[in-house]
Amino acid sequence: MDDMLTGRCTCGQVHYAMPRPMFTHCCHCSWCQRESGSAFALNAIVETAALRIEGDLESVRLPSASGKGQEVQRCPSCRVALFSHYAGAGRALAFVRVGTLDAPGACPPDVHIFTSTALPWVVIPEGVRRFENYYSTRAEWPADSLERRKMAIAAAS
Repeated sequence: MDDMLTGRCTCGQVHYAMPRPMFTHCCHCSWCQRESGSAFALNAIVETAALRIEGDLESVRLPSASGKGQEVQRCPSCRVALFSHYAGAGRALAFVRVGTLDAPGACPPDVHIFTSTALPWVVIPEGVRRFENYYSTRAEWPADSLERRKMAIAAAS
């Protein structure tokens, strides 16, 4: 994991480093739109154990469309959301907000999801994989990422 990406909150109280993501998705669901105050959320998925955090985090539980909720990790000072844990993998995986990276261009989306609720003026490039709802992890993720995911979930159990 020599190729670490770095990021931070707005005020700089929390810094982090992470490995290259297993997968990155751009979510156009109405929940992500409301929570981000934007047209979509861009999440890079990594093993939580591989995140290197400097500074304290504040954990906030939020509802989700699935009904299972999510746990958002924020800077306690500026309140910027840095990453979330969702019920499916619990704390084993972190969905890092790509916009908090120092070089967000390093994590373009592998797929666009919940495009059925994408805002009409959002243009998704031709040839980019898209799904009206969620996607099949097994079908879409590369084999090495699936193995990383499996190992992270096993280690967190």
